[in-house]
Amino acid sequence: MRSYLEFEKPIAELEAKIAELRQLVDSGNTDIAEDLEKLEAKAAQQLQATYARLGAWQKTQVARHQDRPHFADYVAGLIEDFVPLAGDRNFAEDAAIVGGLGRFRGRAVMVMGHEKGRTTESRLKHNFGMAKPEGYRKAIRLMRMADRFRLPVITLVDTAGAYPGVQAEERGQAEAIARAIDCCLDIRVPLVAAIVGEGGSGGAVALAAANRVLMFEHAIYSVISPEGCAAILWNDGSKAQDAAEALRVTAEDLLKLKVVDEIVKEPIGGAHRDPTRAIAALGDALEANLRGLLGQEPGSLREARRRKFLDMGSYGL
Repeated sequence: MRSYLEFEKPIAELEAKIAELRQLVDSGNTDIAEDLEKLEAKAAQQLQATYARLGAWQKTQVARHQDRPHFADYVAGLIEDFVPLAGDRNFAEDAAIVGGLGRFRGRAVMVMGHEKGRTTESRLKHNFGMAKPEGYRKAIRLMRMADRFRLPVITLVDTAGAYPGVQAEERGQAEAIARAIDCCLDIRVPLVAAIVGEGGSGGAVALAAANRVLMFEHAIYSVISPEGCAAILWNDGSKAQDAAEALRVTAEDLLKLKVVDEIVKEPIGGAHRDPTRAIAALGDALEANLRGLLGQEPGSLREARRRKFLDMGSYGL
């Protein structure tokens, strides 16, 4: 059964009525076939109109939708011969970040990303996609391996942020994130990142300091979650909607600010309505961007990546 967001209630009502009429038509009542077609057209128009005018808070809800594709879905749809590589060789395995070797459209790559999990059991296993220091240290290990063997790196970002627990802080959370960002900026192979859901704080940047940063149309990317921002600024979590607007978390805003390089269109109604098409669209965008980087010299790739992030927010100073 499809899960609807709060702003989708009018669409939900129409689609429920369509389902009832379709059952009648399938059972032999052809007299209402024309009414069914009209109602389906109306629902499609309303869905398109609704998603054409989403605000920042509504996009936040879409980015967090439980039915959006997860890292495992992208690997299944885009990566052949995937071999997962576990552990940071220092403390432990962190399932919040999954990575490994595989073939992307015929080319060997290193791919990694956040995995939130879908069921209660898997969400707990993957800690809702919130990585601990060992997760970022594993990412560093895999990026260094890719650099050694001259393999392009693809990262898929979908996290509310790094895990804020006491144990993570004791094991050097901030240091691990900083070193992951430094590693992104240091490797000499092409690095393409995609914000596929939530891009939260340093937990996202640790995998997204890339040559090219792609972002799904209804994903979000921000220094802090809207709820966290509202709690800090107003001491009132109910102001999360205001915070989302002020933070400029949407793909359109971030493209204008040159924080991301390209917006990947989603199927009408969001990636959760048609995951197969969404995954294919991301695959096409990743392929096009990788192709443009593969012929560049290793030193040029690294220098361009560093310059790109150093130039952010400089405004000519």
